[in-house]
Amino acid sequence: MQVIKFEQKDSVGHIVLANPPKNLIASDFSDALKQAVHEAGETDIRALLVRAEGPNFSQGGDVLDFLEKNTSQFRTFIAECNQSFRAIEALPIPTVAAVRGSAFGGAFELALACDFIVAAEDAVFRCIEASVGSAPVAGAVQRLAERIGRSRAARYAMLCEPMSGVTASELGIATLVVPADDVEAAALKFAQDLSTGPTRSYAAIRTLLKACSGGGVPTADAMILDITMALHSSEDARRGRTARAEAIKKGIEPPKIVFTGR
Repeated sequence: MQVIKFEQKDSVGHIVLANPPKNLIASDFSDALKQAVHEAGETDIRALLVRAEGPNFSQGGDVLDFLEKNTSQFRTFIAECNQSFRAIEALPIPTVAAVRGSAFGGAFELALACDFIVAAEDAVFRCIEASVGSAPVAGAVQRLAERIGRSRAARYAMLCEPMSGVTASELGIATLVVPADDVEAAALKFAQDLSTGPTRSYAAIRTLLKACSGGGVPTADAMILDITMALHSSEDARRGRTARAEAIKKGIEPPKIVFTGR
């Protein structure tokens, strides 16, 4: 059975967790996700949506599967999952996670690897690792700290408190929160809107955000010209600036522009 699959619909790619109802993270997860991310990277998509079939995004790791692995095997498995999560972050396009139901453990970390999270109001995000004597192994601690600060990250990672979609939105983890029945439609529209935007501009912004996360404002400042100057002569920039100049002459707001990503 294919537990994760890649689909392309127009300019939006979909990585789909396809092992409902729990979509557990087990041995076949890392290989399937690696293949799906590879397929996404080989296409001409301009936005990526990570979503799930069934009632839950994922209830996290399959504990029975994990118990069968020795430390070396488990380390290799987690390293491969990390590689796939980081590969999603490395894509030169904006990424969106659509979360309904549970997003526990590694599934929460998968969502955090995306630029944006569209969550159901009653979704439940939870770092569960410390509750079984482990710790988040695929980036939750540092990515939560980046988004909500060290103290709050420590609270949710150490105490394993569940976080609703509403709370995730209030804290700045979720970008958009909607009723559960509307999650996929809202996330798809969000991704579609991104896919018609200035893709190269988005890539530059994402690179600056990563630089700031890694080295702070001085590092991002040092890189800003090298990252952004190539946009000056891009087709999208010419189109956007021309439309704005014409609108200023007419004394009107510039119309919405559909960019080509070039």
